[in-house]
Amino acid sequence: MGETHRSALGCSFNGSIRVEGRPERLTTNAGVLALRESDERIGLTAWLANALRDRRSPLLITHPLVELLRARLYLMAQGHRDQDDADRLRHDPALRMAVSERRGLSPLETPQNTLTPDGLASQPTQSRLIEALSCEDNLSALNAALFEWARRDVFAHRGRRFKRVTLDVDSTAIRVHGRQAGSANNGHYHMRCYHPIVTMLAETGAWLAAKLRPGNVWTAEGVVDHLLPVIDRVETGIARVASVRGDAGFPEEKLLAALEGRRIGYAFRLKTNPVLQRKAQPFLLRPPGRPPNEPRTWFHELAYRAEPWSRARRVVLVVLERPGELFLDSFFLLTNWSVEQMPAAELLDFYRQRGTMEGHIGELKSVLEPALSCTTRPKSHINGRAPKTRTPARDAEQANAATFLLYALAYNLANTLRRTVSAAVPGRHGAAWSLDRLRRVLLVAAARVIVSARRATFVINDASTDLWRSVWSGLDRLRPLDTS
Repeated sequence: MGETHRSALGCSFNGSIRVEGRPERLTTNAGVLALRESDERIGLTAWLANALRDRRSPLLITHPLVELLRARLYLMAQGHRDQDDADRLRHDPALRMAVSERRGLSPLETPQNTLTPDGLASQPTQSRLIEALSCEDNLSALNAALFEWARRDVFAHRGRRFKRVTLDVDSTAIRVHGRQAGSANNGHYHMRCYHPIVTMLAETGAWLAAKLRPGNVWTAEGVVDHLLPVIDRVETGIARVASVRGDAGFPEEKLLAALEGRRIGYAFRLKTNPVLQRKAQPFLLRPPGRPPNEPRTWFHELAYRAEPWSRARRVVLVVLERPGELFLDSFFLLTNWSVEQMPAAELLDFYRQRGTMEGHIGELKSVLEPALSCTTRPKSHINGRAPKTRTPARDAEQANAATFLLYALAYNLANTLRRTVSAAVPGRHGAAWSLDRLRRVLLVAAARVIVSARRATFVINDASTDLWRSVWSGLDRLRPLDTS
């Protein structure tokens, strides 16, 4: 008592307070154990490790591929976006236990040989992982893993297929800081970025496919080649695709004709143009009388054929009146459903549900904060001297594509756990948890690790015990997919 430690830091506002570092096993990432438990029950990282090509010599491998993938995905899901975080947290006991393939207490022990992992892989090893994932075969495997995760998530929570599902397709902007290969200034988003295209499963919020594209491509660039294979995979493994939704950048003849040929319903917003404005003008009038204090909506059925289209299609003019607004607002919805199949009011409600997908994309960008910073920078000097051999410059755009797909996989991992937690511990009024709340409340949890002869006990705050019991109860209800 009263002993002074060299590492102790005092507080001027209260002299009785000391901040001190001790060689104890502490963690602020206890929630990664829930991530591993969810991953283990679905079996995705093990599946992905088998699907990837690992060109390393088996005699020189220290960190198995599955452990490298777990470390990268778990760090991303917890909001650690920099590869340097792998160095900073490589001896974190929760991460060591969650990432390791070894059983018992061996992940916490100092290995006796250099071919046994001692904590997480270093930042250079993680960089080499990204380089290895950048080849075409492995990029295809990462994209296949998105669909596989969504499929396994459906069966884990339901135990069976859906009868029919809706796919949401959209594009977004991923800001870059620098001149990464393939990035460009985008006039719509007013920044230098990549402009990936994404397809998600509306019923679960899982990413089904994603493709990183240059920053200056138009919204529908490559949408047919992107979307149709996704539809084939979904109908084979998850459910019949009943409908597709998208914003105003996607209605083009090839896509519309392909969906119509497959008898898949669609709802897209349509860009306003002078022809549509002339058609809408007679309907942009308020009815006589004092406007009410509540917003009003009117619908008008139109037939419209754009110049590139092969035929006229059904377009619904939606007119909105908002209290206090001088002018009426309006926009157009395009669909291949008839009025009897989908009345205008139901079509608007159906289209507005795609806002959930925009929210999921926003969560990935705001919570996981994708950092696509891979560049072509071969070393010209090492320790002040030119190297005898030069490493070939890597394909930076492919490396960023692999990194982006890893972020999408990390989102699917966190989303599976979020769905489990939301079912076991509903939020306010039964609402689903946000990804930010999941990270703050569960994933980034502090714990003290007590190691005995046979087990490691992670001691969490007593106030969190009921939450963790409920989460584990939800995890126990997940059904592994029978792949036999």
